Amino acid sequence: MSSKRAPVAPGLVVVDKAPGMTSHDVVAKVRRILGTRKVGHAGTLDPMATGVLVLGVERATKLLGHLALDTKVYLGTIKLGSATTTDDAEGEVLSEVDASGVKDDAITKGIQALTGDIMQVPSSVSAVKIDGKRAYARVREGEQVEIPARPVTINRFDVLNMRREPTTVELDVMVDCSSGTYVRALARDLGAALGVGGHLAALRRTRVGPFDLRVARTLEQLEADPGLSLDLDASVATAFTRHDVDEKQTTALKYGQKIPAAGVKGTYGVFDPNGHVLALATDEGPVARPLVVLSPAG
Repeated sequence: MSSKRAPVAPGLVVVDKAPGMTSHDVVAKVRRILGTRKVGHAGTLDPMATGVLVLGVERATKLLGHLALDTKVYLGTIKLGSATTTDDAEGEVLSEVDASGVKDDAITKGIQALTGDIMQVPSSVSAVKIDGKRAYARVREGEQVEIPARPVTINRFDVLNMRREPTTVELDVMVDCSSGTYVRALARDLGAALGVGGHLAALRRTRVGPFDLRVARTLEQLEADPGLSLDLDASVATAFTRHDVDEKQTTALKYGQKIPAAGVKGTYGVFDPNGHVLALATDEGPVARPLVVLSPAG
């Protein structure tokens, strides 16, 4: 007699990604561990990188496009003295220059120039789309790729440690930046400004929006104890401003009817009197418009 598997609850799984895996690899593994096809990820992480990757499960996949993952924090190692085709350690070396003569104050000035609101050209092998096709796919096909610079914000770019080798300099850094920033492009641009070339030797993402390593688990930990990092209610309460409504408004919202505006800027979570999330909504004049109904009638 076969036992039917219990339904999978909706919510978020925050994974501490291992090196060498694509974000899609992680999704595939979590699908197998949790026994559901309905798993998606918010914000990719390069195969070389480790750290925080946010996944939605079941109905929580509807949240992924609305999560305000607008700030990210990374720990990384920048190697000055060599430039690569990918701006990181996985690429082929383009140039090697003796960086032993680079002064500390020049490094400090170079980092200051890359802090604040800057224009950044993403790496040519990034996932940026050019005429509907990923840049890295065009590079693989032998195309010369020109990606336009775009605005990003670097809130903090701090050197935590410096190691001077015979011909190279390694910088352990902490970067707090806006979504869309390429830390390997920072390494490339710092090396270029110093005249010695540079690339990203290691990268670990420690926070995405409100989700950090404190709630993250490795795939091995998830396999040993399958389950969510945050259920649907906690996911929305963590990622969005909370707006509680009464029974009457709860019923109206479940049936797709309009309810009064909350007076909250941006997207917010609407919760019923029992503390369960009903929907994501946004104000439009005097009424709230549901963006995603997470608890429909019936």
